[in-house]
Amino acid sequence: MRKVSLWAVMILLFSMLLAACGGGSEDGDGANGEYDLKEDGKFTYASSGEFKPFSSTDANGEMTGFDIEVAEAIAKELGLEPNPQKFKFASIVEGVKTGRFDAAVASHTINEERAEHVDFSIPYYYSGPQIFTRSDSDIETKDDLKDKEIAVSKGSTYAKSAEEMTDNIKIYDSDVTALEALSEGKHDAVITDFITGKEAIGNGFNIEGKELLGRSEQAIAVAKDNDKLLKDINAALEKLREDGTLKKLSEKYFGDDITSDPEGK
Repeated sequence: MRKVSLWAVMILLFSMLLAACGGGSEDGDGANGEYDLKEDGKFTYASSGEFKPFSSTDANGEMTGFDIEVAEAIAKELGLEPNPQKFKFASIVEGVKTGRFDAAVASHTINEERAEHVDFSIPYYYSGPQIFTRSDSDIETKDDLKDKEIAVSKGSTYAKSAEEMTDNIKIYDSDVTALEALSEGKHDAVITDFITGKEAIGNGFNIEGKELLGRSEQAIAVAKDNDKLLKDINAALEKLREDGTLKKLSEKYFGDDITSDPEGK
């Protein structure tokens, strides 16, 4: 009897050891190491901190804004601690590609060039490029921009739009600084997304929105070999859209819902 009891205890302990080494449930938990993370237990993501109200830097050096709160909500769904990293927008995609960050939550527009280097989540908001000029300008449409001086943000998708209209292009570190320069009398126009332009007008910039140049989808960038993380970010975004979190955050920062597809797709 004593010998049988000893074997039973050994079998029980071995079973418990196997369970402990199993690494969690099939559904997965990022905090338990199922993701390829820059730092265990943390969702390390990049944002520029120069793109108010999407991301901006406060007096304490902390980033705040719509993108930041979206990232925090995603981290919570993944069971990870948010770990924001401020980085120049033009270099963020390369940073994700090389593993410097787990992801970019930085208002990146999905396009073919970026998709060669990173994978994109489903869109978390929708926008579109627009021409902005000063109020005294006679520019109305893209046809009026031929040979004009156009300012754009470095690394943005709008530089290519500008190249179709002129060779006279000025590059800024952010859309906001480009719009500020326009407001102060520099350049003929800026091409940026209509949400950023709308915010600048609301903040007193001497600019006006002119022709809309299209529709864009903004998404989270993840390294191509991090499939589990991308899958669960998509699931988190779906949940945050369904429970109203994305809409609530959008209305907080923009007074409107930019997270629902305007074309109903």
